[in-house]
Amino acid sequence: MANNPKKSIRQFKNKLATIFAYFCVIFSLFWLVWIAALIVIKGINGISLATFTQMTPAPNEPGGLLNAIVGSFIICGIATLIGTPLGVLSGIYLAEYGKKSFLAECLRIINDVLLSAPSIVLGLFIFVVVVTPMGGFSAIAGALALSLLQIPVVIRTTENMLQMVPNHLRESSAALGVPKYKTILNVTLKASWSGILTGLLLSIARIAGETGPLLFTSLNNQFWNIDITEPTASLPMVIYKFALSPYQNWIDLAWAAVLIITVSILLLNIIARYAVNKGKA
Repeated sequence: MANNPKKSIRQFKNKLATIFAYFCVIFSLFWLVWIAALIVIKGINGISLATFTQMTPAPNEPGGLLNAIVGSFIICGIATLIGTPLGVLSGIYLAEYGKKSFLAECLRIINDVLLSAPSIVLGLFIFVVVVTPMGGFSAIAGALALSLLQIPVVIRTTENMLQMVPNHLRESSAALGVPKYKTILNVTLKASWSGILTGLLLSIARIAGETGPLLFTSLNNQFWNIDITEPTASLPMVIYKFALSPYQNWIDLAWAAVLIITVSILLLNIIARYAVNKGKA
């Protein structure tokens, strides 16, 4: 039986598309592996006990990244405390109350703008409305800038996860006479908690390496500081400062900071995937 020409063409196109897909995967993995290997090779030189126990040093002096690690934890922690409740509550409003209302549509448009806004623009905004009136840089200003990056991600994730909850669960709860707010707390949020948690963790991963907003808000600090009203060191700012320097000890610490941030984000992604898989189980 003779081969069908149209079938042969379809098979050829299918093989061509498959080969192209494999090429794209290999091409992407090549750069990913190269970047990861470079970070590990360069970063491991700056990793030692002193990295986690000493302050950022002067040029050609021994030291570590303790103040920057603690500063990043403080700034990201405050940003998460600000962004999480605002993001979750806004997402609940959009999914459960506002839906297709005019106000809800306006909020979605604003949220989309914030999602695509350059981070340095948000940092400049906080500089104008917070740093300048306060008379100086501070960790709280940095946290506010990062929270503006985090809130849109949490809103979008919360709304999407709540919309995926089947309506019959809400209807069953309403049929039993349960108030709507209790239905949201005890039914819809419980059914979608793993997805919301995933969005929250990914939003933290996003802000952990941001440098642009911190240039105008928290700036940097060479010394130990836990006062959130003062300039505060952070790993992204240390990388920005040390990587451009001519001093080898600063360059090694910059690579070490890159490795610490990369591993932290990797762990957050692993936790997020674990949460999703556990939620599906």
